[in-house]
Amino acid sequence: MKTFLITGGYGFIGSHFIRLLRREKPQWRIVNLDLLTYAGNIDNLADLNFTANDSPYRFVQGDIADLALVRSIFETESLEAVVNFAAETHVDRSLLDSAPFLRTNIEGARVLLEVAARCGLNRFLQVSTDEVYGSLAADEAAFSEDSPLLPNSPYAASKAAADLLVRAYHYSYGLPIWITRCGNNYGPYQFPEKFLPLFITNALDNQPLPLYGDGKQIRDWIHVEDHARAVLQVLEHGLPGEVYNISAGEERVNRFMAEWILAALGKSPQLLRHVEDRPGHDRRYALNAVKIRRLGWQPSISLERGLSSTIDWYRSERGWWERIKSGEYRNYYLEMYGQRLKSQP
Repeated sequence: MKTFLITGGYGFIGSHFIRLLRREKPQWRIVNLDLLTYAGNIDNLADLNFTANDSPYRFVQGDIADLALVRSIFETESLEAVVNFAAETHVDRSLLDSAPFLRTNIEGARVLLEVAARCGLNRFLQVSTDEVYGSLAADEAAFSEDSPLLPNSPYAASKAAADLLVRAYHYSYGLPIWITRCGNNYGPYQFPEKFLPLFITNALDNQPLPLYGDGKQIRDWIHVEDHARAVLQVLEHGLPGEVYNISAGEERVNRFMAEWILAALGKSPQLLRHVEDRPGHDRRYALNAVKIRRLGWQPSISLERGLSSTIDWYRSERGWWERIKSGEYRNYYLEMYGQRLKSQP
């Protein structure tokens, strides 16, 4: 039985990847390493009914930047591959405090790479983001894998640094690596600080939808299940040392997405509130995904179908997100949006 270390497996994308593996690769053993920070949630996999004695699955609570812990996992497990989803991911939080992003996204990646290289790991896949490329103008062609890295936020800079470390370990130590860079994910179990679940849950509670600036920023949307399948395709069929962009080709303006949510829920357009923009806000992301499509992957969930099912999920799973919004999240929300909303007419 092959064993795969999935880091950040209780996070949004990581948990969907584990779900995919349980459905399609039941013969693979999973070790899930997750620190369970504010965005890691054991409820994300509760319905899979894993137990402490479940031999195809092992959960380790811990930090990917903990060298001793990572070494112990490699020593006790015969690992086939590492898929690194573990990351601090929210741009807004990186603007408030970049330190956790440097620790997890850079030092955590370095620790994983160091141990993987020393142990002769067969496969290391780094899950990255389109934000490492920076911002596109409306008339510019989509980013390719050869586009320069020009990050504009502490979060994006930390992910770009990790990507370069991954590349360096490939060329310096011969570690077989892959890097995937994806657009904006959406779907069930996404932490409600992110754009779509924030707006969906606020609308469900008849609360304002705080839209940054003019709302004309453009994002490249993809359902999380399509992203998970793309990562698996690269893991199994990608060429070592390569970068793969992952995109469903669903570019939409932020204001359009907000209005879509309000219309789908039958809510008043008056809930949409333009607020002061965040610093360094990228105007547009778009990815050229020809390379990964050559591996045989293509998206299967349209934005129309995916957003409709996502809205339905948040409507039916109030208990999941209400528990989150009643805790530390509330203080964060007030810090980010309290003054911005007060300053609007």
